[in-house]
Amino acid sequence: MAQITQDTMIGDLLRDQEHIDDIAEVLFGIGMHCLGCPASQMETIAEAAMVHGIEPEELVERLNAVAE
Repeated sequence: MAQITQDTMIGDLLRDQEHIDDIAEVLFGIGMHCLGCPASQMETIAEAAMVHGIEPEELVERLNAVAE
């Protein structure tokens, strides 16, 4: 997967089959338990971070770390 940014869509993250378990663990860790929800498929990392009270930069760093 290409570099993850704040504009990366959650749906795109979930299509990264190589790192899906690690990505899901990070997202579940911030309380994002609705990954199968159609709305989450069209939500950006920045939007998800705001909804779950986490800094977007921090979430992007964590996701890129597990996707390396």
